[in-house]
Amino acid sequence: MKNSEFGKKIEQLEEEKMHLRLDVDVQKLETEKLRKGKNKAEEDLDSLKTDYKKLRLSMRTAGLGKTS
Repeated sequence: MKNSEFGKKIEQLEEEKMHLRLDVDVQKLETEKLRKGKNKAEEDLDSLKTDYKKLRLSMRTAGLGKTS
């Protein structure tokens, strides 16, 4: 191989390396976004469970929900 061929190959590898780094950065951002969404969904679920328990307790206290 000639020096110019080596130079082109090195440039090509450097460009591929840059693209791979960008791909990794994008993957990290997407992972973080999904993690935040999961945490929000878990918080919402916990809140719904708490509200449901409060509602059931209120219904029990008020005597609602009983079948005769």
